[in-house]
Amino acid sequence: MTARADPSRYDNWWRTSLLAVIDVACWPLAFLFTVTMEEWSFTEPRVLLVLAWCAAAQVLLGMAGGLYRRRYLPFSFEEIGIAAITVGLAGACGVVADLAVTGNRFGHRTVWATATAASLVLAVRYLRRLRARIVRGRRAKRRTPVVVVGAGEGGHRAVRAMLTSAASPYRPVALLDDDPAKRSLRIMGVRVLGGFDDLGDVARHLHVDAAVLAIPSAAPDLLSRLHGAARAAGLRTLVMPPVQQLVGSGTVAELRSWSDEDVLRRQVVTIDMKAVGAMIAGRTVLVTGAGGSIGSELAHQIAGLQPAHLVLLDHDDSLLHRVEQSLRGTVELTPELADIRDRQRIDEVFAAHQPEVVFHAAALKHVPALEVHPAEGWKTNVLGTRNVLAAAEQHGAARFVNISTDKAADPVNVLGYTKRTAEQLTAAVAARTDRPFVSVRFGNVIGSRGSVMETFLAQIDAGGPVTVTHPEVTRYFMAVREAVRLTLQAATAGAPGEVLVLDMGTPVKIADVARQLIEQSGKQIEIRYTGLRPGEKLHEVLLSEGEEGDRPHHPLIDHVRVSPRWIDADQLVVEVGGSMADSVAEACKVGGPGA
Repeated sequence: MTARADPSRYDNWWRTSLLAVIDVACWPLAFLFTVTMEEWSFTEPRVLLVLAWCAAAQVLLGMAGGLYRRRYLPFSFEEIGIAAITVGLAGACGVVADLAVTGNRFGHRTVWATATAASLVLAVRYLRRLRARIVRGRRAKRRTPVVVVGAGEGGHRAVRAMLTSAASPYRPVALLDDDPAKRSLRIMGVRVLGGFDDLGDVARHLHVDAAVLAIPSAAPDLLSRLHGAARAAGLRTLVMPPVQQLVGSGTVAELRSWSDEDVLRRQVVTIDMKAVGAMIAGRTVLVTGAGGSIGSELAHQIAGLQPAHLVLLDHDDSLLHRVEQSLRGTVELTPELADIRDRQRIDEVFAAHQPEVVFHAAALKHVPALEVHPAEGWKTNVLGTRNVLAAAEQHGAARFVNISTDKAADPVNVLGYTKRTAEQLTAAVAARTDRPFVSVRFGNVIGSRGSVMETFLAQIDAGGPVTVTHPEVTRYFMAVREAVRLTLQAATAGAPGEVLVLDMGTPVKIADVARQLIEQSGKQIEIRYTGLRPGEKLHEVLLSEGEEGDRPHHPLIDHVRVSPRWIDADQLVVEVGGSMADSVAEACKVGGPGA
């Protein structure tokens, strides 16, 4: 379907044609001015001939250079430049015509006329821009006033997006920057009124409602400080994404409310999108656990890479329905309601769809629950993974990515032991088939269901207290988008049997996270320390003792080898209960029940 041009835009055809007529009209005015100053006869046939030549050259050169073919953004530096060049070349054509017709009798006067015409053409564009700014200013008075923090490239991008978009809900009224050289700067009429520490005073004086943190390259500590200052001033905080995520010229859609991910503001993992696209495009891809936090994000990112068919598998019908509806119409997909514990059902799904690429995200992941019910962790994380791997091997899947966790490194709890075993199972199939079956270790995913932040927010809403196990406990955190990007890269960069581990930066104190969320709520809530729970570490690690990471392909991804280990079919049929439920961790260590 062809989109219709918006008649209100400045770059549609009738406005462009009108601009060409105005530019041509500048030449008679320029010659009339020159005649008045030089005592030149405007009605002399030779003068009119030179004028006609300049006007015709203006149109022809403007068309050839794209000035009158909508190649340049209105009011942009590029449009001003090509307009000046077009007038100059048209004037040069006039000088040549003058030389040919009059023997250069009026040559110097034609140069004066050209300079005058150039001034008029540029003045017309300035007046158009001034009029547009006045119109935008009147329209913007009904919008939310904001102060833009940062007067660099990010600030210019934010101000321009807010002022040029008819749909923008925001109106920038001031800029702030700590750079003394920018104290007198204006961006599209918006002035720098001070430094970052002046946020509260400027907000009170101008009655702004929000602060836009327009510093895409800012470090987490600076962002946190500015966010705290905005909150202290009673302002809502809006942020721009990191510089690696900025594309195009910018829109107000980039501005979003502050989220917990902004505390991290980690370097975005750059991946080889060409290789990832080649792996996904035109192929059948299956995602287990597609209704979960990682699985649903995987499904959305894979859908954008044009797979031939996307199969979504989950045992929760509500979550499966939700992710299916969010993707409906974007890609050919099939939802499959199935439990990875059911070996026969998983085999049916693989037989029906013959997936070429498999992302295995289905798992039980909560440490306290699995410590109480260890057999459930064994059945899902070990036996379920074994079922999916066996089906992938039998039905010829070319690639397999198992989603693991940092708790699999030097494991001390049921989750860690079962996920470590899942890594070994994956490595065993890779060793047997020499196919790129790999695992990826993640830290905690911000905002996932049941995450610590979700728990803290619920406790804050209830009035507290916020419970933290230990004042010194730390964890690695990463955003779900980052985790999924790593997963996609793993599918292309990982060698058979490898575990890929992301350099997740500095661990974050859980108590600091709790304090920040409490501060954001504006409530006075107690933090209560409850002590480490069974199976819980004070500090997580990324690599087990004896593991050595190598980074042959990506500066933020370690490639680690784990010992392959398979569980025979007769070991899958076990009686769950009694001593087995109490010894899952030991079973993972020594080879499974009955080993």
